[in-house]
Amino acid sequence: MESFVHLRKGKTPKRVHADLDGLKDDELGRGGFVGRTANMYRRNDPTAYRTVGPLRPTDVLSSELKPGDATDAHGGPLLMFSNADCQVLLSRRTEPMPFFVRYVDGDLLLFVHKGAGLLETEFGPLRYREGDWVYIPKACTFRQVPDEESTWLMIQATDDFRVPPAGTLGRHFPFDPAQVTIPEPSPIDDDGRDEYEVRLIHSPVQGAGSTSLFYQHNPLDVEGWRGDNFPFTFNIDDYTVITSESVHLPPTVHLFMQATGVYVMNFLPKPAESVPGTERTPWYHRNVDYDEIAFFHSGSLYGIPMPPGLVSHAPQGVHHGAPEKARERARRKFDDYDRVDWSVIAIDTRRRLGPSAEILANDLVQH
Repeated sequence: MESFVHLRKGKTPKRVHADLDGLKDDELGRGGFVGRTANMYRRNDPTAYRTVGPLRPTDVLSSELKPGDATDAHGGPLLMFSNADCQVLLSRRTEPMPFFVRYVDGDLLLFVHKGAGLLETEFGPLRYREGDWVYIPKACTFRQVPDEESTWLMIQATDDFRVPPAGTLGRHFPFDPAQVTIPEPSPIDDDGRDEYEVRLIHSPVQGAGSTSLFYQHNPLDVEGWRGDNFPFTFNIDDYTVITSESVHLPPTVHLFMQATGVYVMNFLPKPAESVPGTERTPWYHRNVDYDEIAFFHSGSLYGIPMPPGLVSHAPQGVHHGAPEKARERARRKFDDYDRVDWSVIAIDTRRRLGPSAEILANDLVQH
C-alpha cells in the first residue's frame, strides 16, 4: 500500500530523477513503479557487479538463436522464457506453414520485428508488416504465409490479454482501438488435398507438446462472425506516446496490453525531456516485484546504436539500467539531442521467468 508519509534524509536533490550532482539515482519500489518507493542516491554504479548463481541478468542477440521454423517449414517457434502465467517465444519463418495452428493454452500477442506476410485466420485474412502487434485469441485457428523472412516476438498468456484501464486519460489513452485492423470473413475453398492438419500447441501431456487434428475440409471455412473475441493487428506507429518535459516517466505509463501476471509496454520515439538537469535515461532500479524483458526493435539512445533484436532479461530484485558511461554521455549531449528514437518492447511478469537452455547457451555474459 502507498503511504502519505514521505521522508527525506541525507543528501537528496530537490526534484526526483534530476540534478544528481554526481550521485547515482537508484529506485527501490514495489508494485512495478506504482507502489511504495524509495529513491536512494548512491556514490557508485549499482550495476557494476559480478553474478554467481541462477538469478543473473541475461542478454542475447535474437539473430543468434535458431527457432525450429527458421529452417524447417514443419518446425515451430523457440521457447525463450516461461513461467506459470506466460511463455515468451521467438519465430523466424520464411516458408508458409504446411499446417494450421491453434494455441490452446492461452491468448497470443505477436510483435513483428521483421518481415511482412499474410495470416489466414478463421475470422478472415490479416496482413502483417514490421512494427505490427498481432492479437490471436486463445484456440483460434490460423496459418502464416510470409512474403519474406518474418521474425516475431511471441507472448502466450495463460489468462486473456486485455487493454489496461484508461484512468484519467479516458479516450486519450495511448492505444486507440479505432486504429486496429480487423479481418473480414473470407472462407477458403478446399484445394483437393485429402486432409488438413490443425496442430494444437499445448503444455506437455504424456510427454507431447502438440496434438494434431485432421480434417477432410479446409478449417478456415467461416462465412460470417459476430462478437467481441477476434484477432486484430495494430502498428506501433499508431501508438500515442505520453511524455514530460521535466521528468523521465515510469515504464507503466507506456502500458499497452496486460494479462494476469503479464504486462506489455511500448517504449517508442518521443521528444526528450527538455528541462535542464533532468535525467533522460531510465534510472537504476531493481524492480522487486517483476521480472523484466526488453526487446530492442530499432533505433538508438542519444546517438548510441541499439543492437536490433537484442533480448535483455533482468530478474526481479537485481539491479539493472543503462551503464554510467551512457548516462554521462546523455548529460554531455543534452543540447545535441531533442528526441529519443529507440523502439523497445518491454514485458514485465509478476512471477519469476525461467530462461530456456538456448538463452543460457547464447548469453553474452555481461554480468
